[in-house]
Parts: sequence; structure tokens; C-alpha cells
Amino acid sequence: MTAITPKATAASPDFCEGIQYFGEAIPGFETYGGKPAIESGGSANPTDPAAAFQTLLAADALRYLTLQITGSKASGHPGGFASQAEAYAALVMLGYKNIITEVGHHAPGFYSAMFLDRSLEDMGIFTVQQLRDRFREKHGLLGHLSGYIPGILAPAGPLGQGQHFAMAAALLHKDKLFPFTVGDGGLGEPYIISAIAHFHTAFPGATNFLPVLVWNGYSQEHHSMVSLKTNEQMKAYWQGNGFEEVVLVDAKDFDDQNQPGDYVDSTAFSFEQRLAFTKAVLTGVDKAAKSALGGKLTVFIIKQLKGAGVHARGAKSHNLYPKDTLDAPHIVNALKERALPPEAWQLVRTNAERAGGGPAAKTVVTEFELPLPELGELPLEEYAVGGDPKVSTTSMGRLVGIVGQKDKNFLVTNADGNEASGIANINQALKIIHPTTDDLYNQAPGGQVYEPLSEDACAGLAAGLSLMGARTLWCSYESFAINGLPIWQTVTQAMAELRRQTPSTITLFTAGALEQGRNGWTHQRPEIEAYFASLMRNGNVFPLFPPDANSIQVCYDWALTTKNKGIVITASKSPLPIRTTFEQTREGLRDGAVVLQDVDSNQGGSKKVVFAVIGDMTLMPVFEAAAFLETEGIAVKIVSVINPRRLYRPHDTAWDTCSEPDGGFLDDEKFAGLFAGDALIGVTGGAAAMLEPIMLRSTAKRDTFAWKRGETTASAGELMAFNGLTAQALAKRGMELLH
Repeated sequence: MTAITPKATAASPDFCEGIQYFGEAIPGFETYGGKPAIESGGSANPTDPAAAFQTLLAADALRYLTLQITGSKASGHPGGFASQAEAYAALVMLGYKNIITEVGHHAPGFYSAMFLDRSLEDMGIFTVQQLRDRFREKHGLLGHLSGYIPGILAPAGPLGQGQHFAMAAALLHKDKLFPFTVGDGGLGEPYIISAIAHFHTAFPGATNFLPVLVWNGYSQEHHSMVSLKTNEQMKAYWQGNGFEEVVLVDAKDFDDQNQPGDYVDSTAFSFEQRLAFTKAVLTGVDKAAKSALGGKLTVFIIKQLKGAGVHARGAKSHNLYPKDTLDAPHIVNALKERALPPEAWQLVRTNAERAGGGPAAKTVVTEFELPLPELGELPLEEYAVGGDPKVSTTSMGRLVGIVGQKDKNFLVTNADGNEASGIANINQALKIIHPTTDDLYNQAPGGQVYEPLSEDACAGLAAGLSLMGARTLWCSYESFAINGLPIWQTVTQAMAELRRQTPSTITLFTAGALEQGRNGWTHQRPEIEAYFASLMRNGNVFPLFPPDANSIQVCYDWALTTKNKGIVITASKSPLPIRTTFEQTREGLRDGAVVLQDVDSNQGGSKKVVFAVIGDMTLMPVFEAAAFLETEGIAVKIVSVINPRRLYRPHDTAWDTCSEPDGGFLDDEKFAGLFAGDALIGVTGGAAAMLEPIMLRSTAKRDTFAWKRGETTASAGELMAFNGLTAQALAKRGMELLH
């Protein structure tokens, strides 16, 4: 398409302000562009020639905007989205707007789509100029997708995550289609296909999500690892992974310009062949969508050269560099090639706005809070302090079963280890989702316990469902949870930015390092606690350390009432003493910690050692050390740190930037009441970083005792001794600090 002068005309729609180049009249526009192909609130007829024509216009509009907004900052990623612009345009023209992506680099294309359908007006973006100005700016259009943006269903950045959001949404909204774009460069990321395979086995009726593979031959900086596959091999790959319907549209089949290689650019075809290709994409997407909604596991594949229709081709089109400004000749030429006349812009916008019932910001499922059934007051069971030891995880498991029975959308995920974590009662109450019914193993097709042997799949579905508005619980061994943490972190960050409330994403991590001596260092990896310690500064991440079976019940009960938080409950699966009342844990949740013992010396005026303890099993050597110090005439206080996030100062975290701000912090006077002493020793069986809030504020002589590394041992006590966590060492250090 040729271009006219680089300025708007008097006939240009107002939203076109900022468009630098407008094109000449398009052949066939009078015939196929005279009126929108979409009636108000409807969708296009895929067999209507006008629909294919207008889909082509929409694809070029998306390419133009994607390149113009990235060029405005000489930064961003136009190439990957450009290679599938026809597929995205087809989905919208057919009324499917609940579109997710696994590719954070598609962000500028998604923003362009949200602009075209007027979703971005909700954040004050009405013109292309404003679209350009707000790209990659604070409180604007972030470099990667975020829940902050109207109409965007899920965050995207790290690869290998988008399928979780699509599957979670499909499970909650079985009457809607959830397409998600996945790049061939990221196809090998853990663990896209395996996650889909387990999900499909567990939920064979939930096929209403649609992978849209963008097979363009390249990844970020080189050829993709699947670039040498033939079409038949690619189809066989998906079929071999359980996909019943594979719809592949290859631009090469329509090329009339003799382009070399297996991947070609459809924007270089003659206009007639461009239309033919676009029609094939439109009808192919229609077929795939109906197949997915009709009960078949389906994938749509668009095969087209990366960078089709923008400033460069192949991996060189992936992102812009400082030289790639809007004044650069290659950017100018690319924009002129994609330029549309004003009447085409208006037609594209009208279709985009009408499709699917209105702008995405007014229609997609994440713009509404999911109705949740009332849980009522959970029947907590309070055990007598000093009574028989109880297993914390089992006490929480009983409550989890009750939650699931009251909320049928509630899902528990675990990588096949609930029984090993002391929470077999969850499986008994809610049943493991499995096609084989077996009462011995608590399996049934309609269960609520999702058990893939993949922490990524466990965390992905649980966190994805929470982001979409449902209650969930992800259970894991602390040592293995690190493999699922990336998507959980993505979701907690997204929750901090969301413009709506959603249930917090809650985890239960059991079998802490101290319980796993005989299994060696592979099962002793509490460094994940350092990750959570860092995330506390986000302002919406709350690691909880209940010291006993009473405390864990109150912690879980509180977690269920919260919104837009990431709550990590870490507890042992061994029977341990009951040390707190319910009221003490409520106090600990509010103030961060609670005093378990405060014994003054029998020698008046003697000095005091304060132990700030994180965890349950770690309390055992501390109480033993305290008993020894008391015989030496030293006063001792033992403080159980339950909610360390409360112990930061307000300015230490970004709490006030969160969409559901929680500004609860312990003030200096109360902090001193808990931790003031002549010596302070922080004790944890995990990472020392979790003690940071206390060490920042204390003015006493102080030290920390924490995990160092794993070793194969015969008992928890021996493992603690290997890491220096013994009563003797604690008492000795306390006396040294005093003297």
C-alpha cells in the first residue's frame, strides 16, 4: 500500500491523532469496506468476503500501531506479534476477546488491540499520540503485560506461563473460549505441553482454551529450535501430545512472490493473495475455535515469517534498539507500507469495538469479580496448650476439606504428596482428580485435588485460578516448591497491580529441611525462604510461620479472608507441642510475633537474652537453651515470629503502591516491647534473610542462627547440630553477647 503525506487530513477520526502516515485508497474498499462486517455486539461471518477483507485491514492496523508505538520509544518488541497479526485479528473479528498470551514480547500488539477497541480509554488513552506517549512509561503501558491494563486478562513476561492462565479461565468459564498465543521460540520452555496434557487428563471436558502457535521460525536472537520441522512433523508433535484437532495455515502456500525459505511474509504477496491467506486464517481460526468449544483439544498454528510487515524480518525484527526511531528511514518505510486511509482506520475501530459485545475492558472475564460462595465461620478446633503434640498440617488439612466442600470451584494442587505431608485428610475429603476411580487412593474423576508430578503445573493452575477469582491452595515440600515459584511470583506481582479484588494465592509448604535428615540435601533446600523474604518488600507477600497446630488453623482462616496477597504458610508434618492459643496467633498475625515465654532472672537487675524464633521445630533447642540460661541467672524471653512482614517499618515495603494496600506494621513502642533486651538472637531453620525486619530495627547486641546447608543425618536434632542450631550453641552465644 502506498502512502500520502505524513499528516492527518480533515476527515481523519479524532483517535487517529498521532498517526504519522495515511495510505491511499485500498482496492475493493468500496465493495468490501462500505459497512462494518460486524453488527453491533456481534461477530463477523467467516465465509463473508467482506469479513476477510476487513480482517486484513485489522491485521495491518495492528502492525502499524505496534511499530509506531515501539518506534516512539525506540524500544519494545514488534516482530513476534506482527507474524501472527492475521490470527489475532481473526479471533477478534469472530468475537473472541478473552485472549491471553504466553509471550510477554507481544505486549505492544496487545496494547494496540486494546486501543483499537477503546479499552484503553479507561486509562485516559484516546488517541494514537497518547498511546505513543504512554508506552513504556510509569502508570502507562508497561513493557510486558500487566493486570493494570484494561482488557488484559493475565500478566506475561516469563515464558511458559500463559497456558496456565488460559486453562484456569477455561475451567471457571466453560462457555467461553480462551485463546492464548505461544511462540515457537518459547515452545520448549518448561512445561507448556506437559501442563496441558495433565490438565486434559484431569479435566477432559474443559477444552475451551486454544493454543495459537506463532510458528515464525525464530526466537529472540536466533532460529527457533523447531524451525526445521516440516508441517507434517509439527502436526504430529501436537497430535502425539493428545491434540485431536490441529489446524495449520502456512503462508508459504499462498506466496506468489517466490520468497526463499520455509517461512514467508504475507504482506509481500499481491493483494489478492494476501486476501486469500487472510481468508484461510479466518476460516481456520473459526474451525479451531468451534472445535475447542465443541469438546476437542485443539491447536491453531499460523506459519509466517517473524517480523512480517514491520521494519525487519527474522530474529532481527524481535526488538528495537536506540537507532530504531520514528525518523529512521527503515522505520519510516515500514510505516508507509502499512499505512491505511482514514476511512479504513474508522472501519477497523468500529469492528474492534463491536466485536464480542464491546471493548475488552467491558466484556472479558477478568473485568468482573468471580462470585464466591460464603464459607461462614470455619469450625476451628483449639487444643490445650501443653497438651498432647499435634501435627500442624493435619489440623489445617481438616479445614481445607471443609472449604472445598463449601466451594466447588476450590482446588488444591500438590505434586503427588499430600499423604507424605500429613494432609491425607485433604485427599479423603476432596478426592484426587483421576480418570481411574480407586477408593484406596482417594481417586475419582470429579475430585478437587490436582496432582501432576510438576511443581510448575501445580503452582500454575492454583495461582492462575486465584488470579481469575477463585480460591485455591498450592501444597508442596518446601524443598521442591522452588520449581513452581516463578509463576506464583508473577501472579503475586500482578495482584499488586490489579484493578479488582481477587482471592489471595495461598500455599502450604511442609516437610521443612529439619524434618528431612535421612533424605539428604536434595530434600533440604530452605533457600526458598530467602526468596519470600525478598518478596515481602513488595508489600503484598506474607510468609507465615505458625508454631503449632492451633496457630496454623488461625493463619489459614485469616488467609482466606484476604485479597490480592501471596500468603505462604510453612509448617512441619511432625507431631509438635501446642504452645499458643488462638488469641495469641491472632495477636501474632496483627503484630508480627507473640511472646511464648518471658522469664526474669532470680537475680535482680540481671541482663536479658531475647530469642526471636521463626518456625516450629526450631523452638525445641531454643527452649532448651533458655532453661540453661535461667540456671545461670540470665533472664530469657522467647518470641515466636509468625508474620514477619508486620515487623518491617512502613517505608521498608511498597505496600502503599499495591492495589489492595495493607499498611499494618508494628510500631516502635510495641516492637521494643517484644524484642528489647540486652542481647537478641534470631533463630530460623531456614534462610537468615527472613529475620531481616527484626535485625533492621533492634538496637541490642545481636546475632543470627540459620540454615547453612543440607547433610544426610539420622535425626532432626543431628541435622540442626550440623547447622549450629543447638541449645548449647544458642546458650553460649547468648552469654557471649551479654559479656
